[in-house]
Amino acid sequence: MSKLSPIAEGQRVPNVTFPIRENDEWVQVTSDDIFADKTVIVFALPGAFTPTCSSSHLPRYNELVPVFKKQGVDEVVCLSVNDTFVMNAWQKDQGADNIRFLPDGNGEFSQGMGLLVNKQGLGFGKRSWRYSMLVKNGVVEKLFVEPEKPGDPFEVSDADTMLNHINPNAELPKRITVITKPGCPHCARAKALLTDNSHDYEEIVMGEEGISYSSLFAISGQSTAPQIFIEGENIGGADELEAYFAG
Repeated sequence: MSKLSPIAEGQRVPNVTFPIRENDEWVQVTSDDIFADKTVIVFALPGAFTPTCSSSHLPRYNELVPVFKKQGVDEVVCLSVNDTFVMNAWQKDQGADNIRFLPDGNGEFSQGMGLLVNKQGLGFGKRSWRYSMLVKNGVVEKLFVEPEKPGDPFEVSDADTMLNHINPNAELPKRITVITKPGCPHCARAKALLTDNSHDYEEIVMGEEGISYSSLFAISGQSTAPQIFIEGENIGGADELEAYFAG
């Protein structure tokens, strides 16, 4: 691995132009477009669709975007040395609409950050080292760089570490999962209740991705939909959810 030489806190981010594909057209987006007169969080990672990036790094940032915005952050950006088509496909696959995906296809921004590394042994070529940073008006206020260890360490660039830096007392969103079935009016009522009470949720639809009635019973002990879980606790169905919010 190349020796890391990250820029220092207090320095400006690299001045780069990113070719991005939007609405079937090429758009040239500059560093100023992204950072000027804004407070921005950037988290950079080795590659789209890679395991840690898809299972942990990206989903938690996407989940916490509303919390970051309450703390004065204007935008959260995911950067990787991938082309714009790959980044657009990854965003769609992850359903990460809260985040701007920034393709550093030529590695210019990562090199300017001093965090472009050689991952030739994995067949990746040159990629970004994993890091996160808080940028205010183009100046790096805080930089969390993963330690120089073999492999792909993921210890300090996560969303919760960044939030703890910004405001350790920030209120975290509740983790909510709703198991539903197609065409179910009670499921629609439960989802509307959650939306009306400003709660984001994960929906698992029975009949998709191997979820069955047997799975529902194994998970919840119930055979009816919906079943709502808040912070891992089974609340019940739509009626129980109404009582939960009323109480």
